Amino acid sequence: MVMSSFLFLITTLLSLLASFAVADGNKTLGVTYDGRSLIINGKREILFSGSIHYTRSTPDMWPDLIQKAKQGGLNVIQTYVFWNIHEPVQGQYNFQGQYDLVKFIKMIGEHGMYASLRLGPFIQAEWNHGGLPYWLREVQNITFRSDNEPFKYHMKKYVTMIIKKMKDEKLFASQGGPIILVQIENEYSTIQLAYREKGNKYVQWTGNLAVGMNIGVPWVMCKQKDAPDPIINTCNGRYCGDTFTGPNKPNKPSLWTENWTAQFRVYGDPPSQRSVEDLAFSTARFISRNGTLINYYMYHGGTNFGRTSANFVTTRYYDEAPLDEFGLQREPKWGHLKDLHRALKLCKKGLLWGYPSVQKLGQDLEAIVYEGHGACAAFLSNNSTYMAKTISFRSRNYYLPSKSISILPDCQTVVYNTQTIVSQHNSRNFVPSVVANKRLSWDWEMYTESIPTFEQLENKATNPLELFNLTKDTTDYAWYSMIITLGRGDLPMRANASPVLIVASLGHALVAFVNGEYVGNGHGSHLDKSFVFRKLIKLKEGPNHIQILGCVVGFPDSGAYMEKRFAGPHRVEILGLNTGTLELTKNRWAHQVGLYGEEAKIFTLGGLNKVKWTKIEGKRPALTWFKTYFDAPEGIHPIAIQMNRMGKGMIWINGQSIGRYWISYLSPLGQPTQSEYHIPRSYLKPTGNLMVILEEEEEARPEEIKFVVVDRDTICSYISDIHPPPVQSWGSKNNVSEYTANNRKASAVLTCPDFKVITNVQFASYGDSIGICGGYQYGNCNAQATKEVVERFCLGKHTCQIPFEKELLIRNWDPCPNVKKSLAVQVKCGFK
Repeated sequence: MVMSSFLFLITTLLSLLASFAVADGNKTLGVTYDGRSLIINGKREILFSGSIHYTRSTPDMWPDLIQKAKQGGLNVIQTYVFWNIHEPVQGQYNFQGQYDLVKFIKMIGEHGMYASLRLGPFIQAEWNHGGLPYWLREVQNITFRSDNEPFKYHMKKYVTMIIKKMKDEKLFASQGGPIILVQIENEYSTIQLAYREKGNKYVQWTGNLAVGMNIGVPWVMCKQKDAPDPIINTCNGRYCGDTFTGPNKPNKPSLWTENWTAQFRVYGDPPSQRSVEDLAFSTARFISRNGTLINYYMYHGGTNFGRTSANFVTTRYYDEAPLDEFGLQREPKWGHLKDLHRALKLCKKGLLWGYPSVQKLGQDLEAIVYEGHGACAAFLSNNSTYMAKTISFRSRNYYLPSKSISILPDCQTVVYNTQTIVSQHNSRNFVPSVVANKRLSWDWEMYTESIPTFEQLENKATNPLELFNLTKDTTDYAWYSMIITLGRGDLPMRANASPVLIVASLGHALVAFVNGEYVGNGHGSHLDKSFVFRKLIKLKEGPNHIQILGCVVGFPDSGAYMEKRFAGPHRVEILGLNTGTLELTKNRWAHQVGLYGEEAKIFTLGGLNKVKWTKIEGKRPALTWFKTYFDAPEGIHPIAIQMNRMGKGMIWINGQSIGRYWISYLSPLGQPTQSEYHIPRSYLKPTGNLMVILEEEEEARPEEIKFVVVDRDTICSYISDIHPPPVQSWGSKNNVSEYTANNRKASAVLTCPDFKVITNVQFASYGDSIGICGGYQYGNCNAQATKEVVERFCLGKHTCQIPFEKELLIRNWDPCPNVKKSLAVQVKCGFK
């Protein structure tokens, strides 16, 4: 945000309140705003929000996810609303089970938190079709997200239905409920120019639609500078403290609706992450520049169950968020952000009521101070990305690591630095399940799909039909089959010549057969969905069947004119014949939507016996279904399945799809993008669980599949002499930061999850150790007494605190007095 705008914003304090509030006796219910912040039920707030999507977890997970978010210092949960989930067929609604939006919002309120509803109806979110139901594509003369009457009619009907459902349940803050903010549309400015004047008119129409709902809380539009009044324009991105040009009116607050905690993955991606130091820096910077709401996208990513992911997006979603796919706390991301929230809340009075000023302290150095009304809070910033610096501020010296912000709630005392992690670390473990894996090495049966011929398929057309329109989002698969008759003179005579099948496809993947024999498979990528398949084939004299299974890997989720996106084979040729290239595209094709196993639902107990299953022996053809039974894994930890030695397909557990898997699509590192796939415990019975797998490729080996239980029971701490005491040690008295613990020195704090205790000290070094949690190694210097000290403080305890004190850790003998030392500890947690 432009710094010169600060004082101008402050002069508008308490002016031009939007007319959202309603009276309830002497108590004001509802949400208003001004240039400083949202005002909820008459109270000014700093809001820390996290995205948790109800569709990407199960109802039994919701309480734990919400509670962990609250423990992490959040006071708002944000979620999209998913149109294609709630109205998959026009006029038929689904709000049951994990799609129970009302239950989820009520649960947020029951935990004493606020809710932010991103209504869309276009949401993107790496979700299939951006949340828009397929049937919209078939509405006559429709153009998505434009000043188009058919689209506006259906959008208004949907938005009205959702708002009515929320009002009927009294879920808006103006009714005493938890919803304080609602978003209409989503990042529309990224495509607005494509629609020219119709785009501008659509923005205005959308704004009028929203405001006309009279919900008693503000509406927002993200990344929309021209958001019509009184709608608040908000920022999405990684560094909104620098990139956001600010609200489009001075009476609107600065809100950040998406601070990306990581990067979503697509198949073919290598591992990627966003460091918590960078995340904390961007958050502190935005708050220091007059921001009063930050939403972490995602706080829990979860799982794209079934066929809900957008094109090429993995089944696992934002696993690097503060809560990983399984809902476990990813440390230090969860803990370092928790400490940040506590530090910022210590600055609350200054941030909300003080007057800002900016002081340049040198190159890349600045102090932003909020002072007034008896409060003072300072943010000391080192914007250099490569050099730590020491600065003088109000007659005191402060050390600032590179690219970091130190937070001083009383303008004197550093209680937090974004680059210096005091919170614990952890490492995720995938532990093979003894119980669930008992039968997996031998108790498998298989059924192979028949490869249909031209005569067996009824849907005939001159050209191959477009794949999206053919499947209508009811399946990933559609058959394309045609027949050609060749004479002896057409076939190659030379030993070094052979026919080649060429299929140009608009995406996303295919499996090819000739005369029922597997030829190979091909696919595009998230970046370029189209591809050209080329394989040598064997042809015979007489009729030859060309059989292609077109495969969708999710519908598009972004961009202009989504209703005009296409997929599937669009040109087919055979090279290498004596008569030259044979163009087959307009040679009359037959089609079939889906596979027989899908139609018969052989992944359910009811459909299982509609086909003949045989024991796995010898060859495993492409398009083979595998089934087995297993007992629920021991314990209470989350469950995953490792799809070792498999290719590409889908998994069902007791009839419920846990999503697509794709092991054969390797990243540049030579590894699958995702190897483990989440199985919610709520999907399981104690014994006799049915697992069915559809495998698209040849020679799969389901015997190598393993069930694992997932924990983060390996926890660590790394502390040095530049680390401040834990932020939990600080409180505020008379607007002055006050140390509330007995010891003012830094310390290593370790806390086990799930009421477990520390059972083993796996590593302890006071010296120059190297590595990260789960892989620490001794350096050239180590005080021998360290492990014994740690064991004395920690063994058998749920939580422990080890003071960073040289005399305690070296026991009167320093083996390397000239070495600057740190304390690294790794322990294992378990039940007593």
